[in-house]
Amino acid sequence: MTAQVLDHVNLQTMRLAEMTAFYRDIIGLEDGDRPPFSFGGAWLWCGGRAAVHLVEIEQPIDPRDPKIEHFAFRCEGLKQFTERCRDHRVPYYVRVVPLLNIRQVNVFDPDGNKVEMQFADSDDPDTDLSPFMMQAPS
Repeated sequence: MTAQVLDHVNLQTMRLAEMTAFYRDIIGLEDGDRPPFSFGGAWLWCGGRAAVHLVEIEQPIDPRDPKIEHFAFRCEGLKQFTERCRDHRVPYYVRVVPLLNIRQVNVFDPDGNKVEMQFADSDDPDTDLSPFMMQAPS
């Protein structure tokens, strides 16, 4: 038997409210039920499942601990997503995967984790795929 579906990603954060807002307001997940653990956190749901588990911590993570390079969601609504990123001033860049007909819109959450949003080439084919980067304050 092989794995069929990503169950969830667990991220530790010192910025629970900011991270929750990012995954809800930018990525489009929904706040959902979470067991009554003895520590702070939030579960964000996608497709009826708890996809992102946020765990509130008080101390920074040891830099020697393993890091997630990225995690990905299959998505619809490319144009709406890039517009939402621009409206919220969330930088992104796009990669096109040859032969697989996938466009990857890459964003970073408030803690710097890369989130890849996968869209089929046929999803809003006329969408402007130029990167959106924040300008440094002058």
